[in-house]
Amino acid sequence: METIENKHKERDYEVNIRFPEFTCLCPGTLLPDFAEITINYIPDKLLVELKSLKLYLNSFRNQEIFHEEVVNKILSDFVEKIRPKGVEVSGNFNVRGGLHTTVNASYPSPSTDL
Repeated sequence: METIENKHKERDYEVNIRFPEFTCLCPGTLLPDFAEITINYIPDKLLVELKSLKLYLNSFRNQEIFHEEVVNKILSDFVEKIRPKGVEVSGNFNVRGGLHTTVNASYPSPSTDL
């Protein structure tokens, strides 16, 4: 992921990114998993450069990785590179084996009572 300067750092605003063509491989079956990844963030000094984000997300295409792991990896990598004030990454995975999975991860982590 590459960054560009946030020229409006004097105000808080939200950036919403949808990537509806995400794919990775199921570690158990090696079959492809399909998902829509959304990233919603409040920038600080940097913005994510969108082409580099697209290439980063496409790099998971042949990786064997679980749904929960991939969403948390995207979050960790995004926080490390972009250093936003806040960010939420969601993975809405297509039905596989009769199960639909949605994974949400955020920084900073909200305190939740499940």
